[in-house]
Amino acid sequence: MKDLPPFAQHFILHWGEMGTKWGINRTVAQIHALLFISEEPLNAEQICEQLGVARSNVSNSLKELQNWGIVRVVHLAGDRRDHFASIQDVYEMFRIIAAERKRREIDPTLRNLRDCAVEAGESHEAGDAYAKDQLEQLLGFFELVSDFYDKMDRLPTKHAIKAIRMSDKIAKSIGTFVK
Repeated sequence: MKDLPPFAQHFILHWGEMGTKWGINRTVAQIHALLFISEEPLNAEQICEQLGVARSNVSNSLKELQNWGIVRVVHLAGDRRDHFASIQDVYEMFRIIAAERKRREIDPTLRNLRDCAVEAGESHEAGDAYAKDQLEQLLGFFELVSDFYDKMDRLPTKHAIKAIRMSDKIAKSIGTFVK
């Protein structure tokens, strides 16, 4: 990682590793990390040079990051090339990522669980009762979490932060506290 201070290299490498654990391509995550810590927007050639990644890989990764909505194209006066910048607000970035993951992963799972619960409800086979109960419990959990997410997502950022910081008080108020 050319001309990057050690802390930046460590962050970019770690973000790439974490990306793979979250199901994101390593290069996509590394490019996002580089753009996130860059004070100025970077063009594709600069990204290639900084990370030592092939141009085609950078182009595809930038498209993916734009599809997620966490990187945008920036035009600089006197330069015809596209430059790219990451959302810099950490809370906004994670709101976008959470919304996209919910749309791609949770929402289809909810639809499938609802369909399966309907099908299970129509079954009158004696051995299907346990599976039906398990599906209904899983559906209930996903609906609860999805509903909680929707409520938190509607909060302005400063109120969402306040709610998160209140988690210890909430746990104490219901008689449970975990350190």
